[in-house]
Amino acid sequence: MDVHATGTAQTGHSHPTAGLYFKVGLVLFVLTALEVGLYEITYGGRAGSFAPSIKPLFVPMMLMLSAAKFALVAMFYMHLKQDHKLFSGVFVFPLIIAAFVIVALMALQAYHFAFARSG
Repeated sequence: MDVHATGTAQTGHSHPTAGLYFKVGLVLFVLTALEVGLYEITYGGRAGSFAPSIKPLFVPMMLMLSAAKFALVAMFYMHLKQDHKLFSGVFVFPLIIAAFVIVALMALQAYHFAFARSG
């Protein structure tokens, strides 16, 4: 009897449980709370005396937090963790290229504005 015809063939991977989805959701909630808290202590009504010292780090920290959230959502809720590695590569490789381009453009703009001020 053909294994594919019966529909009972094992796919080689197990799906995450509801408990794991709850844990991932909790981590996403905490990361979102960190993002909101970071904004509030930097630019919001609760900005303290140390806000000017963390303003240069605000954008990189927000980008790292949002990248972590994106990775969690892509791995678990889009099921990339259980899919074939080729699909993950096709999805992740362009994102890595885009991240490098964005970082390079940010560095180029920072250099441009620093050079424009000095000249």
